[in-house]
Amino acid sequence: MTITETAAAVGTTYRPDGPCRPILDQIADKWSMIVMAILDQPRRFNEIMRCIEGVTHRVLTQTLRRLERNGMIQRRVLPTSPVGVEYSLTPLGESLREPFSRLYAWTVANKDEIRAHQMAYDRRML
Repeated sequence: MTITETAAAVGTTYRPDGPCRPILDQIADKWSMIVMAILDQPRRFNEIMRCIEGVTHRVLTQTLRRLERNGMIQRRVLPTSPVGVEYSLTPLGESLREPFSRLYAWTVANKDEIRAHQMAYDRRML
């Protein structure tokens, strides 16, 4: 079933402020999918931070909190001294891996064609 057919079946219209918008915004967020890809195994905050070039402490903290709030990841306080925190995917977060992997594979397979279209467009617009 296509997105349009699904929307029609449940009587949904496309609304920029619809109930799915915050979830789609989270999933499409610049950092969220990178964080979820890194969480192929449980990891501590600093390990996640070292894996992502350019992310700030503040932005990573906000991203992890949003993902936890949406049920995509879980945060576990470790009984260490000093106290450590470990993040891992929940079953809901795991369920996003397969569609994300397909989207990523599509992007890799089509990046050259997309780049060629971008360059042709840019030449026409100059």
